Amino acid sequence: MTATKRLVLTAVNIALCLVLPMAFHSIPNGGKIMLPMHIPVLLCGMVCGAPYGAVCGLLIAEFYERKGAKILTSMPTSALMPAMMVECAAYGLTTGLMLRLVRTGKTYADLYLSLVAAMLVGRLVSGVTKALFFMAGQYTMQAWIAASFVTALPGIVLQLAVVPSIVYYLMRAGLIPQRYPR
Repeated sequence: MTATKRLVLTAVNIALCLVLPMAFHSIPNGGKIMLPMHIPVLLCGMVCGAPYGAVCGLLIAEFYERKGAKILTSMPTSALMPAMMVECAAYGLTTGLMLRLVRTGKTYADLYLSLVAAMLVGRLVSGVTKALFFMAGQYTMQAWIAASFVTALPGIVLQLAVVPSIVYYLMRAGLIPQRYPR
């Protein structure tokens, strides 16, 4: 895939990071529950690679603040944006790295292993950065488990159901390179 195509796909994913939250934040606590910003970042890492996924994760919060999406949804708050940037960058970076490293011979297995690893790494990075930097002394293990796994369970299920399938069907349609060409 050319660098131009990767840049365009990264821009599309950043745009999705602006649009998806608007739809989900119409549901009470929809953003915290369904994690709509994570889906395009995870897709970007898988489709475009680690550097593009990391940049997508870093830039979404900035675009979200500047382009008025925050005004329309009132979520996430400006105080949460730095932690969210780090978390999303970890998602994009890890999906891209894992997809490069994991080679089981089965496309879906590769996609799921990479996705689960990224979801765990991103949540660990989020917890550590909140505990050490962004909410030092206020962020507990119980708060991390509640926010990252309990409240987010529907979003986790959505990510597991949607992200690998989208990437797989993009490959089948010939829009991105096949993982294991026949």
